[in-house]
Amino acid sequence: MKNNRLPLIIGALISIALIAAIFVVYNYKNDQVNSATDEQPKTTETNDSTENDSSATEEPDNTPETPAESEQQLDENGYLPNQTLPTEPTYINGILLANKIYPLPSTFAPEENPEARQALNQMLAAAKQQGFDLVAFSGYRSFEYQTTLYDNYVKRDGQAAADRYSARPGYSEHQTGLAFDIGERGKEDVWLTAEFGETPAGQWLFAHAQEYGFILRFPQNKEDITGYMYESWHYRYVGKDIAKEITKQNITLEEYLGVK
Repeated sequence: MKNNRLPLIIGALISIALIAAIFVVYNYKNDQVNSATDEQPKTTETNDSTENDSSATEEPDNTPETPAESEQQLDENGYLPNQTLPTEPTYINGILLANKIYPLPSTFAPEENPEARQALNQMLAAAKQQGFDLVAFSGYRSFEYQTTLYDNYVKRDGQAAADRYSARPGYSEHQTGLAFDIGERGKEDVWLTAEFGETPAGQWLFAHAQEYGFILRFPQNKEDITGYMYESWHYRYVGKDIAKEITKQNITLEEYLGVK
């Protein structure tokens, strides 16, 4: 009898083991499903957070102005209010820049640039061969001299008028040692006037200055860019290649350098 019951007992044990195994597997799968369901919102939150952070990082790229540009609220005369002079001059692509936005240090005193002077002498000699006795009657100016000059203009004409034709101390191209005011000997009555540009000498200078590395620094109809009225007499040395490119494109130094 015992031997007949043994197979039944073994079979019952096997059945119990199978039921237990099925129960364990079923619970395991439910746990996995529940676990996955619980983690999904966390994954979504993480992705949302990442997308929001990315958007915040990219937002400045969608704004064309840099912080410096957005702060450049110019006064009625084209200057930045309460701007302090820098400790170093500004060079862009190797070109020294001095204007109403990019001033020079008060201590910047390079004197007259020898290369610019040599080019100027060659240009004046070439002009004389064509019958034009040109002369540079104003070149390098120190910070101190520009201060005196500007203050006198302000006393005479008022600051608003003076700011259209004379630079404030530290903002003058003459302080770079690369700029010259040019006129024709014997015709001093048209020096520092627009009429000089209409004379044969002034027209020759305008047409050939590029060949010697000079540009007309403040051309007509560009006051909104350069900050100064048309000055037919003010030439700036930039080198032959750059001068020819600026003249060819009929643009200002600011436009060539891509600054305001």
